Amino acid sequence: MPLQNRVDPFGEIHAVQARGLFTGNRGVIHDPATKTLLKRRWTTRAWIVCVCAFKGRRRAVMGRNAPSGGAGWTELFFLDEVTALAAGHRPCFYCRRAAARDFMDRFATAAGLRAPKVADLDGRLHAERRATGAQGRSISGEAARSLPDGAMVAQDDAAYAIRDGKALAWRFDGYEAASLPAAVTVLTPRTTLNVLAAGYRPVWHESA
Repeated sequence: MPLQNRVDPFGEIHAVQARGLFTGNRGVIHDPATKTLLKRRWTTRAWIVCVCAFKGRRRAVMGRNAPSGGAGWTELFFLDEVTALAAGHRPCFYCRRAAARDFMDRFATAAGLRAPKVADLDGRLHAERRATGAQGRSISGEAARSLPDGAMVAQDDAAYAIRDGKALAWRFDGYEAASLPAAVTVLTPRTTLNVLAAGYRPVWHESA
């Protein structure tokens, strides 16, 4: 049985076989004895997206990875960075420092802030995440095609990524070309949309 640690663009966590290109976390949200999720879905506002391999380090997924022998942070997995951004995560400053700095610089430009702190970014994202209760705005399918590359929208439980003005239907194992419905809801947090519009280029799954 696969572990429940795969995140969809809505920010929900599932148990599926496919893993994806990136990992990340929202703090400690699992029981290492049973390798199952707790009722809580985050313990911090800093939701990050990380590389799966970093300096040869090894972790027992959903195990006891803290120096104290405790759970440590809970490993979550994403099809690609586009998916992670839609769910409300942002690049990690530890293992993806260049991407994180680029994201932060473009956030500062888009928000008109001279020297914002990471906590400022995390606070805005937390208020805009669908998984924390935010409601995305509704737009037409035609308008969605004008969103920046890497934005994601949805109708009901179907998610679509926007690239070069075209729609790609999202699946746990990749994308496929699709037509947008007449009306959709924007999934990607507004702050992240502004960062994408300011020029941040997320990593896409090869199927895109």
